[in-house]
Amino acid sequence: MLFLLINMFNDFQQINLCFMKTKKEIALQFLNLAAKGDAREGFELFAGKNFIHHNVFFKGDAESLIKAIEKNAQENPNKIFEVKRVLQDGDLVAVHSFAKQNPNDLGVALIHIFRFEDDKIVEVWDFGQAVPLEMKNENGMF
Repeated sequence: MLFLLINMFNDFQQINLCFMKTKKEIALQFLNLAAKGDAREGFELFAGKNFIHHNVFFKGDAESLIKAIEKNAQENPNKIFEVKRVLQDGDLVAVHSFAKQNPNDLGVALIHIFRFEDDKIVEVWDFGQAVPLEMKNENGMF
């Protein structure tokens, strides 16, 4: 009986995680889990059944992306991920962020665009621009 109650409580917590968050919060939690190497948890909590993505380096399904994120996390355990801006327009959320694979890496400016259906992420586009050694633009990248 206790086991059943604990499982019911855990299921209730997962349901609450999805329903009590805004789309912006869901996108941020999804990215933070991915950056920590917990992509599978992020997908289980926040991705829709028919999730697709547009990263040209991997097949367009969820499982291929999960495996790539997990591999990257294993290879780069000291990854740094910082969110700079989050924007929402209807069912779309855009996250502008900065990531470094390790403390010595110059990093990359990232933009992730999430499309939602019923508070679940169903589609993702991601774009990156490497931070150069020298910048001509005095305003920087962020």
